[in-house]
Amino acid sequence: MTYHLAGDSTVAPMRPGEEPMSGWGHALDGFVDAPVRNLAFGGATVLSFTETGTWERLLTEVTPGDTVLIQFGHNDQKHPGVLDARGGYTERLRGFVADVRDRGGEPVLCTSCERRWFAGERITPTHGDYPNAVRDLAAALDVPLIDLTVFTTWLYEHLGDEGSARLLSHYAPGETAAWPDGLTDDTHFRWEGAQIIARFVARSLRAIERRDGDQPARGSSITA
Repeated sequence: MTYHLAGDSTVAPMRPGEEPMSGWGHALDGFVDAPVRNLAFGGATVLSFTETGTWERLLTEVTPGDTVLIQFGHNDQKHPGVLDARGGYTERLRGFVADVRDRGGEPVLCTSCERRWFAGERITPTHGDYPNAVRDLAAALDVPLIDLTVFTTWLYEHLGDEGSARLLSHYAPGETAAWPDGLTDDTHFRWEGAQIIARFVARSLRAIERRDGDQPARGSSITA
């Protein structure tokens, strides 16, 4: 069994020279007992993932019993009309689910990791209707859901403004070679944050696999 990952930069492998910025997918193999094949890339949408041939390349190695984790939304919301939450975005996700099932794989939908935008002690939601659209699609198609929007919102609020900043790409001048003048980025994880998200994803996958092994109803979310 292999875990295949489709998504954007918050999932993608660490790029050489950009250490310690990393998507959570880069850390996942440290918390699961099966190979991880991560095809996520920066700037990806459900449309560009298809148009670049990446989705087809992912499917070529999906075999019965494999799991395909799918997380988009960060960049899709920048393309209103073409990739509306209840339009092109969910229709393409629906197609992804069908493709995986046609190959005997297990699709798992993930909502987007929230951006770390504080308003007082609370995180400001930034993804509009996209997380709800994924939740509704998972329920409609009876697909397991990992709600990373809920989890990351809780995580940042639990740690607070100062504590949660240590999980994101906040670099002082001279700290990293890629950003010698420093960086304040509240979307992309540093390695420490990527590991925490990956650990939660791995825990959620174990819960899904135990549940499926007992033949229970699917389609409910894993959020804690």
